[in-house]
Amino acid sequence: MVRKTLSVKKTAGRGRPSRSEDQPNYKEVILDGAEGLFAQHGFYGVSTRQVAVEAGIDVALVHYYFGTKRGLFDAVFLRRAEILNAARLASLDAYERDNAGALTAEGAIAAFVHPLIDASLTGGPGWKSYFALVAQVNNTPAWGGATMTRFFDPVVHRLIDVLSLALPDAQENELYWGYQFLTGAMTLCLSETGRIDLLSNGACHSNDLEAIRNRLTGYCAAGFRALVESQRPTAAVSPT
Repeated sequence: MVRKTLSVKKTAGRGRPSRSEDQPNYKEVILDGAEGLFAQHGFYGVSTRQVAVEAGIDVALVHYYFGTKRGLFDAVFLRRAEILNAARLASLDAYERDNAGALTAEGAIAAFVHPLIDASLTGGPGWKSYFALVAQVNNTPAWGGATMTRFFDPVVHRLIDVLSLALPDAQENELYWGYQFLTGAMTLCLSETGRIDLLSNGACHSNDLEAIRNRLTGYCAAGFRALVESQRPTAAVSPT
């Protein structure tokens, strides 16, 4: 297939690419192309030139809009993180408001996770690529933790706040351990790797997100409660 490459056209005196009404939004075209490549090959496996080829544009446009490859990667990560964070914060706020005095771990986790599942189910292939990318970053020792912290910490702390109300006996460190296990399960499930399909000989399917929705919250909530129970002091046994 022959790709039509869009070159940089500059407005006189400004050094910026011009854009007529029928031209694409170059930034979105670049972000879409980069997102798919980063999801497949990771940060180090992709060059800005490959992104330009994928997007069908001149590589100069990539550098014009995003500067460096890391700048492009951060823009890819931020674009959907902002949408997810807003949706999850609204979901957690609504859950706490509508269930005051009757909060549960299941409800808090559902309010946190279900907006992601909804986005993957209804948002198109770009969301599939994005969740695969998040799973990679969440498991990257060198800089993954810093990236997740930068883009997602406020909504995670909001979840911990709601969980602390649902599980008032929980020690704070146990809630963070619980989140560590939750985020691993959540990102693996949303990346839809096909692993469970092979492992179960087709009895389970990694793209069956409704099956995941119906199981993940209860599974993780039970884990949070188990962590709370493990910290309760055991009654001393009197000598006979």
